[in-house]
Amino acid sequence: MSRLTIAIPMFNEAKALPALAANLAKLEPPPLEVLCIDGGSEDESVALAEAQGWRVISTQRGRGRQINAGVEAAQGEHVLILHADTVLPSDAVQVVEAALADPKVSLASFTPIIRGPDKTRWGTTAHNWAKTWYAPLLFYPKLFFRGARLLFGDHAMFFRREQFLAVGGCDPQAMVMEEADLCIRLAALGRVRMVPRAVETSDRRIAEWGALKANWIYFKVGLSWALGAREGLERHYPDVR
Repeated sequence: MSRLTIAIPMFNEAKALPALAANLAKLEPPPLEVLCIDGGSEDESVALAEAQGWRVISTQRGRGRQINAGVEAAQGEHVLILHADTVLPSDAVQVVEAALADPKVSLASFTPIIRGPDKTRWGTTAHNWAKTWYAPLLFYPKLFFRGARLLFGDHAMFFRREQFLAVGGCDPQAMVMEEADLCIRLAALGRVRMVPRAVETSDRRIAEWGALKANWIYFKVGLSWALGAREGLERHYPDVR
């Protein structure tokens, strides 16, 4: 039996959930459970999730707070944090279990490809891959040379529940960049890596903002976080649904 909980922090994701449900139904083997952590959705997100037989819990909105609540409630030994607009490969459960079989790995993720209905955003995809290397090298060189990479939410990150709880989880006040903070915390326990298996994640922000503006926002928010800013970053990263 799988030991994996797929945890989905959500807020007003009714448009994305039907495609996500179709994707998760194809996973072989299936996960132990799918758990949605709702942050006060005002659309049909909760009803759609419950109709799939997924377990739904509610907490205050905020990605860090929602992830913490989800991991706390998870029944699985392993937890994968999945954004509602990200599509997993059909053998994702096996990939997670194989990666976490290495006791030296404390945190891992898939390799994201940013794709929309009309095009693949290869430029942003390539930059997102590159910054998982150069960001920790520039700002956390000691951790980098110990095997840390800086992963992000659309990577479909996964870890051991016990180790997540041991490091205190995500910053509960974090509205954005909670995943980067988690990378730094879990890097103290082992290696952080990105496995060479792809997930597809929506280009909805790029489609809404345009490629130049989107990449500028990503850079600005990431650099502000790396330089120590923790409050108000979400003002520069508005929701796109």
